[in-house]
Amino acid sequence: MSIGMNIKNLREERRLTQEQVADALGISFQAVSSWERDEYKPDTDKLIRLAELFDVSVSAIAEERHKAFKTKEAIYNWEHMKTYVKTTAKNFKLRNALKAIDYAVEAHEGQKRKKSGIPYIYHPLNLACHALSMDIAEDEIIAACMLHDVIEDCGRRLEDLPVNDETKELVGLLTCEETTDDNRDRILKEYYGGILANPKAALIKCMDRCNNLTTMSWGLSRERIYRMIRETEEYYPKLLDAVKATPEYNSAAWLLKYQIESMLDIYKRLM
Repeated sequence: MSIGMNIKNLREERRLTQEQVADALGISFQAVSSWERDEYKPDTDKLIRLAELFDVSVSAIAEERHKAFKTKEAIYNWEHMKTYVKTTAKNFKLRNALKAIDYAVEAHEGQKRKKSGIPYIYHPLNLACHALSMDIAEDEIIAACMLHDVIEDCGRRLEDLPVNDETKELVGLLTCEETTDDNRDRILKEYYGGILANPKAALIKCMDRCNNLTTMSWGLSRERIYRMIRETEEYYPKLLDAVKATPEYNSAAWLLKYQIESMLDIYKRLM
């Protein structure tokens, strides 16, 4: 599709008129109309402002698309993932993980990932599968992967989780209190500082960030994507160093670093 067609489709998807787009950019509606008819192309400044208005990347407007790609929100079926994690947990006798799987499925029931129809449980299961794929079959780590969001998102209490104290400690470290523009920097500094002191928590948080980076293109606004990139660059190099400094997680650290930095580079180029 042409640039003009991209603008028209994005405008109509957001149920905006040409006049509304023109008012937002401080131009005439005739200019918007000429863009959509491909008589003229918007200059760089207007492209950036259109991207902000439509909450998309500049490339989503500026690139002429000759073919549409079919995208996937979920790569694997969450029920198949659950079966795999439970079977592996049984084989390795991971008692806390087995309890955590059923608890997390029940706690997240009915919840969906942002701006999608994907059951939220897909996310903690993805983390557990990520750990197992790197040959990390530690009971507390798999259990904490499954439970890391139940305090924040499900209103559950840490002391009520059906797991041992070490797993509860990990879940507590991975739980972040709600932030505002005024307190975000302070809370995040304290939050990541606590995680940094525990290599297992650092490992889980890095896997969590990997998964969130892969889904933020359809789950977060443009501004939230910018914030996610900045937060990742500020805090995750130290977390990765903590993972790497733990001999049994050395290989995992290399993979996680590659995944995180690759995703950041892709987003920067597209933004």
